[in-house]
Amino acid sequence: LIVGIITKLIQFEPLHSIFTASTSYFTMAQSIPKTVKQWTIPSRDGKDFSGLKFSEESVPELGDGQVLVKIQGASLNYRDLILPLGKYPFPAKDGVVPGSDGAGTVLAVGKNVTRFRPGDKVVTLFNQGHIGGSLDQLSIQTGLGGVTDGTFRTVGAFDEHGLVPMPSNLDFHEAATLTCAGLTAWNGLYGLEGKKLLPGQWVLTQGTGGVSIFAVQFAKAAGAKVIATTSSAEKAKLLEKLGADHIINYRETPEWGAKAKELTGGAGVDHIIEVAGPTSMKQSLNAIKIDGVISIIGFVWWALIKSDPGFVDWAFQPLHHPRSPCWKPCPDGGYVPCC
Repeated sequence: LIVGIITKLIQFEPLHSIFTASTSYFTMAQSIPKTVKQWTIPSRDGKDFSGLKFSEESVPELGDGQVLVKIQGASLNYRDLILPLGKYPFPAKDGVVPGSDGAGTVLAVGKNVTRFRPGDKVVTLFNQGHIGGSLDQLSIQTGLGGVTDGTFRTVGAFDEHGLVPMPSNLDFHEAATLTCAGLTAWNGLYGLEGKKLLPGQWVLTQGTGGVSIFAVQFAKAAGAKVIATTSSAEKAKLLEKLGADHIINYRETPEWGAKAKELTGGAGVDHIIEVAGPTSMKQSLNAIKIDGVISIIGFVWWALIKSDPGFVDWAFQPLHHPRSPCWKPCPDGGYVPCC
């Protein structure tokens, strides 16, 4: 069972209660609603979430290569929280439907769709334009809930290549957590050719966010030994329950990098899931073994920078941004990249 990935699940009213009429598409499982209930972000400069808009709109037109999906589960990622607050450092369109990942049932398919049929259970992919291999400038800009409309709606139209079959052993809520945080963790452990995680190796995770929680479980399932860092006894209990072999409270042990290396017998950690950036990189460098892998993930740390950014901060800028980012001060302190 996948646990701990999300703050809460976004659940909608049963769709049968909002179906007002039906229309016809190329192939359909049941009557298609005329309207969809959804959240949108009209602007991204809010101090809170009062700018979010809940509305009922027409169901999107279905293209020849698209699939109409009834959304039955969606997870809430950190990205989804900061986007309406204006703190998301990557491109996003005004009026976007948020939601980075979700799961549901196919209602209808366009005439050119071959991979799915009505009634299939599916999971959305985060980068809708990424088919395989490394991300590029185009595919990186197709993320759900940012540049393209996401999953916080009752019904959505998605390109057939932006969906995958839902694992049969998971329910909609569990499956909805996989494709953003889950695949990020997986890619950190297995995405670098020649450096894939092996049984018996050491993995270090930071905190109890979605990516780190997935990484702990993947590493343990692979037969690796896990060192997890956290700041509280309560969170330590969760990490212990998930199978972490060693837990370090980084508030009690500020030099946790040296402690982690000591736990490995002095050799160092093979893989580090680095989610805090410059605020923890020194310790990660102290913990990593020679020829080890530090996977740099996320952007939580940007809000923590309270002075002019230094070299390490610049090194952590989003290099895949279509334009070279600069730094600007936040009204409430700290710095964030600007375009």
